[in-house]
Amino acid sequence: MTGPDGSERLVKKHDFVQPTHPAVACLLAVAFALGGCGQPASQAAAPPPPSVTVAQPVKRTVTDWDEYTGRFEAVEEVQVRPRVGGFVNSVEFQDGAIVHQGDLLYVIDPRPFEAVAEQADGQLSDARAKVELAKRELDRGLNLVQTSAVSEQVVDQRRQALQAAHAAETQAEGALKAAKLNIEFTHVTAPITGRASRHLVSPGNLVQGSDAGSSTLLTSIVTMDPIYIYFDMDETTFIKYSKLWFEGKRPSSRDTANPVQVTLAGEPKPSHDGSINFLDNRLDVSTGTLRSRAVVKNTDLSILPGQFGRVRLIGSAPYEALLIPDAAVATDQSRKIVFVVKPDDTVEARPVVLGPLDDGLRVIRDGLKAEDRVIVNGIQRARVGAKVAPSPAQAPAGGKAGDKS
Repeated sequence: MTGPDGSERLVKKHDFVQPTHPAVACLLAVAFALGGCGQPASQAAAPPPPSVTVAQPVKRTVTDWDEYTGRFEAVEEVQVRPRVGGFVNSVEFQDGAIVHQGDLLYVIDPRPFEAVAEQADGQLSDARAKVELAKRELDRGLNLVQTSAVSEQVVDQRRQALQAAHAAETQAEGALKAAKLNIEFTHVTAPITGRASRHLVSPGNLVQGSDAGSSTLLTSIVTMDPIYIYFDMDETTFIKYSKLWFEGKRPSSRDTANPVQVTLAGEPKPSHDGSINFLDNRLDVSTGTLRSRAVVKNTDLSILPGQFGRVRLIGSAPYEALLIPDAAVATDQSRKIVFVVKPDDTVEARPVVLGPLDDGLRVIRDGLKAEDRVIVNGIQRARVGAKVAPSPAQAPAGGKAGDKS
């Protein structure tokens, strides 16, 4: 190799020679890259644990209520029918109105019955006149028999004639009373106080009257306040109630007016109160249920016979229970679970046995302790065995979180 001064010099093996060929540059780049593979890569920062809201179960005294579906029926219902026949003169009530006992509903043409009454009155006057005549003839015969002017036989005949006259008078009085009753029956009045249905016969129509049930139906009246609700109790529940009664934990509805609460269709909570007043004497063999009845106040007349309602009946003695929001309960196949945060802030799935709802909270019969921290918000972010960031919840409906009273 020629030097700067033009002289040649020998290149030693240890002298660095900068490669200029492109292939050589590529090989060196690969070598440097391979040499850097042993360097540790920077790790990504771990995400923080998800935040959840926790609350301790509420502890308080509760009473179980059982629910049934029932149908309302009127305490009294009357089908208004005429007791005498004839043409209807007028209808004296408004369809669907509240009527009171004794209010006039229909007027039937009374003229034929007034004529019969006048005839009966004349027959009564004739009978009374015959009684007076028979009395005078008997008195005359008693005087004459003392002087033997007439025989005892004549006196007996006159005494018998007086008795017959009295009997005829009694019959005439009865006929007159019947005629006056028929006149009274031409004015059809309300037998009870309640709400009337529509009129089924218009003025000018002929109606049949009878006391044997074959008369024409004019309308119907149902009482409104109070009102009955009938419901069927299954055999298992009946046995449970009987057991509680034998143990002295719940009074029997046969001798105690146990309270009920009634919820109407479309209502979120009970709106009417009542009490049990009837249990049937045997179970229905076809359904295995016991017919029961409660009487409910209906002062606002908002309930009509035939409506459906949900009946809540006291089902246990008061007892201490743990309650949590119903939204905290999850379903795992066939079992119910809640997510509990352990002391190390990891999540545990806890199987529980549920009870009824009480004032918006779910009764937990088994599976929880009063000091457990239950996830009530953020369940979808919780993973069993993973850590979470718990924060206390606000007071739940029906009591504050962790309330032990």
